[in-house]
Amino acid sequence: MTTILFWDIDGTLLNSGGAGRVAITKAASEMIGREVDLSSVVMAGMTDWAISAQILKHIGLSPEAVNIEILLDLYQKHLPSGLSETEGDVIPGIFDILQTLQGREDALSLLLTGNIEPGAWLKLSYYGLDRFFSAGGFCNATFDRNHIARQALTIAQEKLGTINLDKCYVIGDTPHDVSCGQYIGAKTIAIASQRYSVQDLTACNSWLVWERFPDPARFMEKIGLDNQSVL
Repeated sequence: MTTILFWDIDGTLLNSGGAGRVAITKAASEMIGREVDLSSVVMAGMTDWAISAQILKHIGLSPEAVNIEILLDLYQKHLPSGLSETEGDVIPGIFDILQTLQGREDALSLLLTGNIEPGAWLKLSYYGLDRFFSAGGFCNATFDRNHIARQALTIAQEKLGTINLDKCYVIGDTPHDVSCGQYIGAKTIAIASQRYSVQDLTACNSWLVWERFPDPARFMEKIGLDNQSVL
């Protein structure tokens, strides 16, 4: 039975150095024709639609779908420059783990992210991680990360047929990631960050909490994959 890993992006696969905040700030400023300050808007772990709704309220506009779509179209336009203006990096250990998983016939990596799909691929491509993924659940007109998790699980089922939830893992860095993993019945692996500590994530009853990613061998051991089945 294939092991399925659903990966969050920001804070889990990569740290964009605030590129998303830079891009959405430029987008909001362009939308209303003046500079805006979004430093007080909490974005970690939220979907792009939920973030956009907050921002629209913050700048005095109605958080209706048409305005969210306008804001996110502008965000997508500004994201490439935001990525080039900020200093981000791939989360330590991720390249080695993804490369090891990519060579296995008994593992499938999919995305499960609150990013809109174009924004997700822009970030992954910029940091050279896009080659490890072909599909996943994205924020396409939804505020609800649970809906995205269900979308990702459906994609896995379409690719593989019958799946074993005991071999499904949602990997993220926020309580929102843990919650959506629990919603679909998957095991959850939470990675601590400056915003959410090991204690914070343990309090969410995550199946496993790490301060940082281990080496690939340790990672494979914890998700029940041995050293066999490598193509």
